[in-house]
Amino acid sequence: MGRMKELAGRLSALDPDAGAAVRVIAYFDTLADARAGLEALVRGAAVLAGCPARLVDAGRRAQVRVEPDGRRQDSDRAPDPAWPCAALEPGGIPALWLERDGSGERSVVDAVILERAAGALRVVLDRTRGRAPVSPADDPALVETVLDPTATERARLHAARRLGLDPDDPTTRARAFAPLGGRPGILSAPAGAGLPAGRVGVGPAVPLLGLPGSWEGARTALRFTAEGTAQDPGERVVHADDLGGLALLAQLIAPGSEPPPDVRDLERAAADSPWMLATLQAVASTASLRAAATGINVHHSTLQDRLAQAETLLGWPVRTPRGRLRLQLALTMRHLARG
Repeated sequence: MGRMKELAGRLSALDPDAGAAVRVIAYFDTLADARAGLEALVRGAAVLAGCPARLVDAGRRAQVRVEPDGRRQDSDRAPDPAWPCAALEPGGIPALWLERDGSGERSVVDAVILERAAGALRVVLDRTRGRAPVSPADDPALVETVLDPTATERARLHAARRLGLDPDDPTTRARAFAPLGGRPGILSAPAGAGLPAGRVGVGPAVPLLGLPGSWEGARTALRFTAEGTAQDPGERVVHADDLGGLALLAQLIAPGSEPPPDVRDLERAAADSPWMLATLQAVASTASLRAAATGINVHHSTLQDRLAQAETLLGWPVRTPRGRLRLQLALTMRHLARG
């Protein structure tokens, strides 16, 4: 990203349009990397172009319009054929418009905005809606709208109703969940029911208008999950409700950041013996050493020998209350640093 900014700066000195075009490309690449949704992409087009932008894909029931100040304001008015536009598929019908007088020559920057935004929108639509008709109850775009903090309250309540949730009932509660590599979802049932297989973060139960916050909690909880294997031991499903103050660690340790010293000690110990991480996880997550030995199916004396070796490699005790807490934090920080 830094190189793109540097390139944009150099090009701007030679050709303002070329520099602006490079910045547009970098902007939409960033949104795509962050798996931004439909509304965020249309908003980016509107803000960059300085005029309303509109997505209309009747075949996949997608209709989003955003003002240049970032506000979503849908309209039933048909798009003007004179507006600059782009198709989402080669040779397809126009689906993305910039609501600008099309009588003049189309600018280079508008063309790049349309091209990059259309490409990113196509990826999102293919990912969330595919090619088959989507029933409202299973529509990922409706889920996306309910979880989007930038969507209007009216749009979120409308989407919630179409998902079968009742925003008029003050007792209605729901929670968002974030599966690793999968689509976000909403649970109106008790936590744990209806979750997909694999690693999942589950947000707190909230009123429907609070679901964007539940989604944020779900994504934080996802970072605390593990594969549940010998090399990545831990829980595959983590609830934000259960994290308490541990959630603050997620704010301190960014994914892919330099691991803290205790995490580096863990990795060094793990490289010494294939059983190391699973053994330490068992000690950190059970009530006693005997329970830990039972959990990993080894004799109590074998566990004691393993822990003596682990303490030598780590450089701190793991069988004292303070050492066990340090071990728990180190294992947790390992998940967070690995993302």
